[in-house]
Amino acid sequence: MADHLLEDIFRVDAVDPDGKKFDRVSRIVATGERYNWTMQLDVNTEIYSLHVGEKFMMVLVSTLNLDGTPDSGYYTQGGRKTLADKFEYVMHGKLYRISDASGPNLEVEMCISFGGLLMLLKGDPSGAQKFELDQKLFILIRKV
Repeated sequence: MADHLLEDIFRVDAVDPDGKKFDRVSRIVATGERYNWTMQLDVNTEIYSLHVGEKFMMVLVSTLNLDGTPDSGYYTQGGRKTLADKFEYVMHGKLYRISDASGPNLEVEMCISFGGLLMLLKGDPSGAQKFELDQKLFILIRKV
């Protein structure tokens, strides 16, 4: 079974809070229900949209293989089943920054780039223990 590095239900709090910067991309701000993580995520609105008040499940994994075996780094459209089959929106990216827990709330910040679409996660440092700098990740999203 594939190891979920982070899994939570998020509620969209805002869409493009600093104004719309690109035609086909929106930045959503969301808060997790279980772990109270806050997230800013760029979403390609041409293929997937999220609106204020909507809830979605977000999972971060290091492989799409159902048995948890490492990913080859290449996507093949074979008939095999993957974790992606259970979700509506999937991106592949790289964790490029993890900050030390600091500030009055002792939060850790993780920055992930999905081919230029960015994600910022802030939350409890205990939830970031499975993550490593330069780690390749998949984000899986589906509305609930």
